Amino acid sequence: MSHPILSEFDIVFAGGGATACVVAGRLAAYDPSLRILILEAGQHTLNKPIHVQPYQYPFNQAPTSTTVTFNIGNPSPRLNGRAPIVPSGRCVGGGSCVNFMVYTRAPASDYDDWGVDGWESENLIPLMKKLETYEVQPGHPTHGYNGPIKVSSGGCEVGVSDEFIQVGTTYHKRHYADDTNDLETCNTYSPWRKYIDGTTGRRSDAAHHYVYNQAHNPNLQVWDGKRVKRIIFEDKRAVGVEFTSDPVSCPDADQSSSIARALKLVVISGGAFGSPTILERSGIGAEAVLKRCGIQQLVNLPGVGENYQDHNVVFVPYLAADEVVTMDALWRGESIVQGKHVLPMIPAIYNHPNVESLAQWNSNGKSLIAQNGLDSKIKWRPDDEELKAMGPVFQPRWKEFFQDRPDKAVAIFLAIAGYGAQLSRPLILPPRNYMTAGYGTLYPVSVGSVHINVTENGKEGMDLTTGFLDDSSDIVPLDFGYKKTREIFRRMASYRGEIAAGHPDFPEGSAAACREASGPVDINAPDIVYTAEDDEAISQFHRDVVQTAWHSLGTCAMKPEEDRGVVDARLNVYGVSNLKVADMSISPLNVGTNTYSTALLIGERAAMIIAEDLGIDCVDVTRVQFR
Repeated sequence: MSHPILSEFDIVFAGGGATACVVAGRLAAYDPSLRILILEAGQHTLNKPIHVQPYQYPFNQAPTSTTVTFNIGNPSPRLNGRAPIVPSGRCVGGGSCVNFMVYTRAPASDYDDWGVDGWESENLIPLMKKLETYEVQPGHPTHGYNGPIKVSSGGCEVGVSDEFIQVGTTYHKRHYADDTNDLETCNTYSPWRKYIDGTTGRRSDAAHHYVYNQAHNPNLQVWDGKRVKRIIFEDKRAVGVEFTSDPVSCPDADQSSSIARALKLVVISGGAFGSPTILERSGIGAEAVLKRCGIQQLVNLPGVGENYQDHNVVFVPYLAADEVVTMDALWRGESIVQGKHVLPMIPAIYNHPNVESLAQWNSNGKSLIAQNGLDSKIKWRPDDEELKAMGPVFQPRWKEFFQDRPDKAVAIFLAIAGYGAQLSRPLILPPRNYMTAGYGTLYPVSVGSVHINVTENGKEGMDLTTGFLDDSSDIVPLDFGYKKTREIFRRMASYRGEIAAGHPDFPEGSAAACREASGPVDINAPDIVYTAEDDEAISQFHRDVVQTAWHSLGTCAMKPEEDRGVVDARLNVYGVSNLKVADMSISPLNVGTNTYSTALLIGERAAMIIAEDLGIDCVDVTRVQFR
């Protein structure tokens, strides 16, 4: 069947997320004559308040949102039969335009652990510096000061974070460090910097800072609302992309297929969900998967869609004092100035923050508009006492992976100044102030997979197995994290009790029962004593609510082909030519970070690789365009 060829380009990107924007933007700046096309199923993000105003990030996760795809996993007995929901970015800029904007970097050793030529930390650190402008403090040797992506403290500070750090450095007996993103420091309490421009107060995302700022170049094109079906091959050489209008972004558009030809290269950049499924629809993957979907196999590559990894995170809500500053009023759409209360979570009011905050943001980039509510964290490692309290199940994992790697944190503990909803169990709460404890594991053992399948009605679906908590050691740090963060929160000055519906269902009469409080306990108060029944309630709670950290990766792993790899060190897909993958799906191992920093890094490295392949001089000619 023939399809109309709309146009010819040098490079076609199948997917327009964060990494695609970095690669395409860099290549366009290196050589403006390159004809580059980005095909993105989602819509443009240019200057839209929900993407550029930092406080609005939770609204991208609303059930009616079209800026993310809600991928539904298979029900798992480890999750008490629950089918986990895993959102992924679905707009130009992908996750960089919808994420929490928290600035975290993996330890340098994570990249050395990959064992991939050219991807060692000594080769990547210059690129980490190249991509960022670290506005927090000058003179840090591992940070960059002339890059497109701005890192700052945001538009204002919230007091909850200071309380979290104060209790952490006293009660929890950990040190304080101003910078725990120097690629090695962990186990200290620190401020949490943000991907927010400190001058404008806008989100610092890949779409605006790599692509939209090159609107003067007609050779760099972004077609939104285009869903890539498959890659077109001639004798196993990628020559183009077949696509249709996306039914969500363009519900009334013609659904017939078109083809964009690629004279030099096709780059798949659909993320941990999109990239393996594009490959499988193109006939590249495991024989059994393709056969059950009626797809003729082009290349037998059984690693496609395997090695799915993520971080496991839990959010637990607390009541906060009336006088403390939180994000709640903004997130409810409440007009603070006029003192009016409106019903929570009405989509119509999402773009109407209180007048005073918005005016200040428009004037100087400050106010809560330029905030995400996350100002403090610890990349936590257990001490000997905590390790003992965690019990025997975690000990083999500790000894095998963490014990002799002091730069690797087991989990991140964090405080949110406001109510942070659980994906699987959001609560409708009365208007008041809240704060939320978060804890997420950084190197869980469990792995899953992502494949295409055919549903009963003959339509294509996704076969997603997250693997969450499949390994018995993965739940242990979460169970401990609940107890430790609860002890920290109940000692914070703004603490006014727990929201029972967002906590474990403790037995009647338990000393751990949740309740409202008039204030914090003393810093030296005894810890809550949990019974075996309480511990079981905590574990069951985690199986009910543990969720994605929005950090899906690994499904097109950069590993040897015989080790179920999908791409080589230069991102070439095994068994074909002129086809690369560039996004978080190539990560062969998990990384101890919020993954935006790694997605940007992969983009910078991929741009260098492609420029070298094409014989383009990739000296840093991009500084003027990207400043």
